[in-house]
Amino acid sequence: MPEAPEKSPTELLTQPVQFLKGVGPARAELLEKLNLRNAADVLFFFPRSYQDFTQLHQINELANEQLANVVGIVVDVDQHTAQSGAHICYVLIQQGNQYLRGMWFNQSFLLKKFWPGQQVMFQGKAKFQGGRFQMSHPKTTWIQSDEALQDHQCLLPVYKLTDGISQKQIRSVVASVVNLCADVVTEAFPDHLRQRLEVCGISEAVRQIHAPKNHDEVESARRRLVYQELFILQLALAIRRHRIRSENKSPALGMTPKIRARLLGRLPFELTESQKIALGEIATDMGQPFPMNRLLHGEVGSGKTAVAVCAMLLAVAHGHQATIMAPTAILANQHFQTLKNLLANTRVRLALWTGGVKGKTRSATAEKISAGEVDIVIGTQAVVASNVPFKNLGLVVIDEQHKFGVRQRATLKQSGHDPHYLVMTATPIPRTISMTLFGDLDVSTLQRTSGIGQKVNTYLGKEESRDQWWEFVRKKLREGRQAFVISPLVDAEDDSQLSSAERMFEMLSNGPFSDFRVDLLHGKQSPEEKEAAMADFAAGKTQVIVSTTVVEVGIDVGNATVMTIESAERFGLSQLHQLRGRVCRGQHPGFVCVFASSDDPQSNQRLKAFSENESGFELAEIDLQIRGPGNLFSTQQSGFPPLMIADLVRDAEVLARAQVDARFLISDDPDLKDESLSRLRQLVFARYGRALAISDVG
Repeated sequence: MPEAPEKSPTELLTQPVQFLKGVGPARAELLEKLNLRNAADVLFFFPRSYQDFTQLHQINELANEQLANVVGIVVDVDQHTAQSGAHICYVLIQQGNQYLRGMWFNQSFLLKKFWPGQQVMFQGKAKFQGGRFQMSHPKTTWIQSDEALQDHQCLLPVYKLTDGISQKQIRSVVASVVNLCADVVTEAFPDHLRQRLEVCGISEAVRQIHAPKNHDEVESARRRLVYQELFILQLALAIRRHRIRSENKSPALGMTPKIRARLLGRLPFELTESQKIALGEIATDMGQPFPMNRLLHGEVGSGKTAVAVCAMLLAVAHGHQATIMAPTAILANQHFQTLKNLLANTRVRLALWTGGVKGKTRSATAEKISAGEVDIVIGTQAVVASNVPFKNLGLVVIDEQHKFGVRQRATLKQSGHDPHYLVMTATPIPRTISMTLFGDLDVSTLQRTSGIGQKVNTYLGKEESRDQWWEFVRKKLREGRQAFVISPLVDAEDDSQLSSAERMFEMLSNGPFSDFRVDLLHGKQSPEEKEAAMADFAAGKTQVIVSTTVVEVGIDVGNATVMTIESAERFGLSQLHQLRGRVCRGQHPGFVCVFASSDDPQSNQRLKAFSENESGFELAEIDLQIRGPGNLFSTQQSGFPPLMIADLVRDAEVLARAQVDARFLISDDPDLKDESLSRLRQLVFARYGRALAISDVG
């Protein structure tokens, strides 16, 4: 019988998991839940940690207070109730003729996990008490008798699991695939790049990450794989950035000394140093014959609007039009009034364009814009949706929350020319997230300057002090101030354990604030209802507004100085900080009190950090450290595939290097046409082509 033909590398890597050794149809269904569909998926299914058996300790060699890893056999399991009422679980393990006792307080469920004869490893601080060593709450690893520990000197990979799959089973499947496929993986880095980066080859990295002999091999493999993952991401972003610049033409709107003097002379205040730097970066971009694609990043009170006004005046100085689009009609109206006041003594012509501008007013405004008789259009997304007929649009400013893609750009493109684009956000974004989500944009960051906005006093409220807080709010209302009450949910049916806006509205209207006018605002209301609620609050007709986070952006009421945030652990620190920014806009100091509906230690840690820290950027970094990038870097929202091995906290320096390297490479070879880069090109477009709307060029 003839031998079966040898499979090609592609055939090996694409074979379905069902046909891999030790899998079969039933287990293949379980592996599908881990997104493991073929051999390549398994090969790049990286361990999330390792069980460390490289440094095992003998009990008879331990020193008091020593951190140790001790492997032994369970010989006794017992529990005891102390005089304090605490339940103590004891597990005694034997190593030769030596013994070590593990002990846990108030964790009786552990008794079901241990029984005599088991082989376990205790990891913790060994203390000598009562004639023997013991560990309090040791980290425990149960060692299967048929697992080869290589004389207890190895690192065992630990993988993410799903119900029905054990570590032993997943290790076996992965080991089989590594032996079968590791050597057929195509190398993405040419030799010169690998040598410059001082990283190992891809086959070696794959073998070492799954079956390392020591920590050095883990580090070597991880360094290669992390850099490759972040480099491919940054290459995709660099390609998109380059294509926007090279495939589109824009009017060059440079900043001359004369224009700068006239422009700054029109402002009733002097720009801060941070604003001057940002304006300089924007002006440099606008002076190029390709579209600016810049993110203006600064928290509430940093003066983004003033910088945006200067950018729009730069466009107007060159005879071009500008538009600023806000997420709500209320905010568009606020921008309109701000610009109207700022430019009252100039010849700059303004127009408002929202869904509320209708009939003859809408037609007349459209005619003026088309004729070039309007310099700056202030509006909402309706500017794009209704194809406002600009005569010569030079700059588009997008203020928060707008998804702005190829289709929207095409709508605003005129006579083969793209306008320049400036995206503004008040959400403090960690640097690594910014380099990832906005890696194809150039970023200007504004620092908040003392003296801009009022101080906000922030408190972490306790349930027993709630009545005192409501009395404080009533006092402020009687002084003529207004108040926000924020809830994470709309109605009580969403989650019976959490505050809801509707339930809170009923309670406050009939209780603490029965003498005041209270209104309700949430995302399930119609646009007309939301606009009416915000307009009444802005006009002072409503004294208290109970709301979900729809007020996070887009409502600016200087008289509102008090905010209560319910179930605050449900919000990220950056989101809490943005909410807090709503009460620092006027002439009076602000007050914010956050109440938690959970006793979770991590939540309390975050809320304590919020109450003690006024910097949005510092809070964003703290949030990233505590919650991790998974919660902040939402792949559902961004459209990006999840990172497989890189970590945006741990690998921040690698990400920065990858961005510099990627931009340098793309400046030299924009489409990665060099034959030595063919595998890199394939990986870039396969992984990020759809997410970033870039296509392979062959």
